[in-house]
Amino acid sequence: MTSIRRYFASEPAQLPAFAEEIWTDLMAGNQRFQEGRETPRDFVRRRAELAKEQKPQVIILACSDSRVCPSLIFDKNLGDLFVIRTAGNVADRVALGSIEFAAEYLDSKVLVVLGHENCGAVAAAASGEKLPSSKLKSIVARIRPALDSVEGQAEGDELLRLAERANVHQSASDILGNSPLLHQKVESGKLAVIKALYRLRGGEVVRLAE
Repeated sequence: MTSIRRYFASEPAQLPAFAEEIWTDLMAGNQRFQEGRETPRDFVRRRAELAKEQKPQVIILACSDSRVCPSLIFDKNLGDLFVIRTAGNVADRVALGSIEFAAEYLDSKVLVVLGHENCGAVAAAASGEKLPSSKLKSIVARIRPALDSVEGQAEGDELLRLAERANVHQSASDILGNSPLLHQKVESGKLAVIKALYRLRGGEVVRLAE
């Protein structure tokens, strides 16, 4: 259990004031989602408001898993979130370009890298089984470093829980390591990166420690 506590026992790093405000708002929406008291939406009016432009403050890189829907999880409306979803929330070239687009042209302020419990992509990477296509292998290859980082620290389901958290950190690291544009925005204080994990059963989003 020592390794799992590493991600939750310490406080996450302090964010810039604008990012803390945005995260607090996301957490308020997540609390509503957990309690089943989501905000009523007037989609007809909102569609009209957004017809000419969008200005989402938040970018979310999440898993494609059908149980993980960021707009629902954070109780947000049309136009609030710029969402990129890939199996295993991996930051491939298309995902990276999409994040850059939102940060550069939509002036989004916060990037949330959102993993989740019981991630099938992480489990597939951990299984070591032969995959039937090069595309599936490319997903596993991006997750594999996260698995390697927790190798020997646990077994079975506990190892998978560790790997899911490690994969969020790996994706965030890949994003900044492979995008000078995003790295510069973080360094200059124009963009903040938040790493989080979604718990399927209770609907809770937990921010991960560094």
